[in-house]
Amino acid sequence: MIRVLIADDSALMRKMLRQILEADVDIEVVSAARDGEDAVIKAREFQPDVVTMDVNMPRQDGITALQYIVMEKICPVVMVSSLTQEGALTTFEALELGAFDYVAKPGGTVSSNLMEVADELVYKVKTAALLKKRGNVTERLARAGYPAASAPSTSTRSVYKGQIKAVAMGISTGGPKVIYEVLPRIPGDINAAFFLVQHMPPNFTSSYVQRLQKACDLQVVEVEAGMKVEPGTVYVGRGGRHLNLFKNSIGEVVVRLPSQPDHLFIPSVSIMMDSVLKAYGKYTIGVLMTGMGKDGADSMVKIRQAGGTTIAESEESAIVFGMPGEAIKQGGADVIAPIWDIPREIIRAVNR
Repeated sequence: MIRVLIADDSALMRKMLRQILEADVDIEVVSAARDGEDAVIKAREFQPDVVTMDVNMPRQDGITALQYIVMEKICPVVMVSSLTQEGALTTFEALELGAFDYVAKPGGTVSSNLMEVADELVYKVKTAALLKKRGNVTERLARAGYPAASAPSTSTRSVYKGQIKAVAMGISTGGPKVIYEVLPRIPGDINAAFFLVQHMPPNFTSSYVQRLQKACDLQVVEVEAGMKVEPGTVYVGRGGRHLNLFKNSIGEVVVRLPSQPDHLFIPSVSIMMDSVLKAYGKYTIGVLMTGMGKDGADSMVKIRQAGGTTIAESEESAIVFGMPGEAIKQGGADVIAPIWDIPREIIRAVNR
């Protein structure tokens, strides 16, 4: 059984969260807390496998409570935040402070339609419980002898100055934290453009980009229609729109943001990768990291068959081995590497 502590100041939300979680036979809600202070006390007492943590609570908010739980290494925390711009800012602050992942309430702080995210909540709670057994990525990095992510030193600078290459990156569950182990380790003068699809709600993308930019040597932007693609820049897919490319009449690669075709995920990793491959051909580098399902796996096969390079995260480090595992199974991976080796493999592929 996965033992869960719920922290939310709304009695209605506590009731709904309990109903959603305990509908799964593998989950038991051991207690519920009505504010951050109560959450910390009960986390210490019950030693749950996972805490679901509301952000806005009286006496002590969810961010403060999170820090105590992370510092004391009690268990992973899944933040349950509002689907707003303000909620996004707080959510990414929580991720930087050590939260495992987040679920956005579709109707705001008190959400009567919480059932819309029931499957996502259960899935992320179960995934967080597995992480407790394995240790988080930062801990595994430390055990492997890797320092915390930082801007690359001059000794790791890119030397390739030929045709601009395109790095098409896909990531999902666990990605908002894990990406910090990759992009901050890439030099800003690299002769490649980066295209990143992270599955997340539309209101969250701009906050995600702002925080990534602070950590990276690369320029990080949220894509806008008509943007001209430049090297040394990360183009992050906008929630609710696919990230597509086309070449204009003078051969420049330009961004398009269609809402079609319909797909389980918008933006879709597969649709982005196919578009990048069409624009850059054999100069495409596909990178697929942690995530549920198989979005991007078929496109990794296409990139490899076209003469590009493909890198899939190994099961050793992947929080969820679905997307990279499917690419490997289909024969779509030239390189299989743990997350801490992926920056080096990207630089090597660009310089090749």
